[in-house]
Amino acid sequence: MVRGRVLAYGDRVRSALEEAFAEDHPPNDVAASFAVGLFVTSLPTLGTGLLVFVALAALFDRISKLALLASVVVLNPVVKWGVYAVSFWLGVQFLGPVSGVTPSDISFSAGPEIVARLLVGNLILSVIFTLVGYVLALRVVRSIRERDLDLDLDTVLSDADKAE
Repeated sequence: MVRGRVLAYGDRVRSALEEAFAEDHPPNDVAASFAVGLFVTSLPTLGTGLLVFVALAALFDRISKLALLASVVVLNPVVKWGVYAVSFWLGVQFLGPVSGVTPSDISFSAGPEIVARLLVGNLILSVIFTLVGYVLALRVVRSIRERDLDLDLDTVLSDADKAE
């Protein structure tokens, strides 16, 4: 049952990414849009990330709206809890532990020391996600477009052979 859900989630992510990466924007624009989307989505925006996406799409013609939304598929609300846990751990590594705090105490209302560690760690993760996301998205976009070009050439050649 869990395996089926994971496979279905993987298929949904792959299909959303392929659709976003196959659109008509140049590969660098699609990859940058996806990377920006990962940055915004990985930050604790408390639900305002979608408003940021709308503003970016309105302000910049080069933004791929589908690539922005594909980032939400990758960093969905279920996955974000893991991101927050790793963020807090990273923040503790950089700023030191908070005495008397257990993992169940971690929330935005828990106090400035916890929030500071969460935000520092989250910013570090967001930058990492952005950089890695850009490189991976650029590779995937180029691969998808190359595959589509190969398929189109094969179709054209087979149609030409049939015409002869």
